[in-house]
Amino acid sequence: MALPPVLAAAVFLCVIAASPAAADPCEAPLPRNGEVFAGQVRYVGDGDGLCVGPSSDPATWIEVRVADFYAPELNEPGGREAKVTLERIAKGRPAKCIAGHRSWDRVVAVCEIGGRSVGDMMRAAGVSEGGRGR
Repeated sequence: MALPPVLAAAVFLCVIAASPAAADPCEAPLPRNGEVFAGQVRYVGDGDGLCVGPSSDPATWIEVRVADFYAPELNEPGGREAKVTLERIAKGRPAKCIAGHRSWDRVVAVCEIGGRSVGDMMRAAGVSEGGRGR
């Protein structure tokens, strides 16, 4: 039995809306609290989320929630700008991080690039804080 076109379109939209968003590519096991890890910033997911890894293999990338900066969510005002700024500041650069606690499937960590904290660099770039963590 075929669905009427309007109902078929509604079902299709519900399936699309219910589909999960594309996940970040970070796949490495998370470090323990206090553990130091380092690598190149390989991926930036939003204004306070990134992946750090020693090689181009996503299986070596650790997913990080930047501990000292709370960016707006991507769908909130300033969220996309925060992501673009974090990409400009961090992507492709070497980072050294100290792991804190876990938050969902990532580690909350303070990361430094060139001896400066990523949070301080974001504030210096003029990005407003305002994410859920504030």
